[in-house]
Amino acid sequence: MDLKTKLGSGVVAAAIALVAAWEGRSLVAYVDPVGIPTICEGYTQGVKLGDVATSERCDALTEQEVRKALAVVDRSMPQVLPDGVRVALASFVYNVGPGAYGSSTLLRKLRAGDLAGACNQLPRWVYAGGKKLRGLERRREAERQICLSDLQ
Repeated sequence: MDLKTKLGSGVVAAAIALVAAWEGRSLVAYVDPVGIPTICEGYTQGVKLGDVATSERCDALTEQEVRKALAVVDRSMPQVLPDGVRVALASFVYNVGPGAYGSSTLLRKLRAGDLAGACNQLPRWVYAGGKKLRGLERRREAERQICLSDLQ
């Protein structure tokens, strides 16, 4: 394995750990706070109430979706971002989706080279279905701290 692959896999592993810490895992589909059927660590695509997953399936889905989120972050910038920024933003994109990220002030600040300003946008994203959620407040603060960690 070359150095770039090793470094990339470290970022993926860190992002998976961050996502798992905040999403929680359910092997049985449930309705999330905004009414969307969800399973594993916040996976929603094609999920119906009554669906059941194995731990192995959840591991695979979470890694797949974290890799997709990280690819969205990496494609959004002409240069490679610091690892802490990539980990935090992969977790953020995993949670809010690529569309919300793509039209965000956070991304505009990133592209303008204001990495700290971009990280400091994260605490604004604490609403789901129009309601401020304490879990999202805590998650965004954790993401913000990780995002800023490589910038000092």
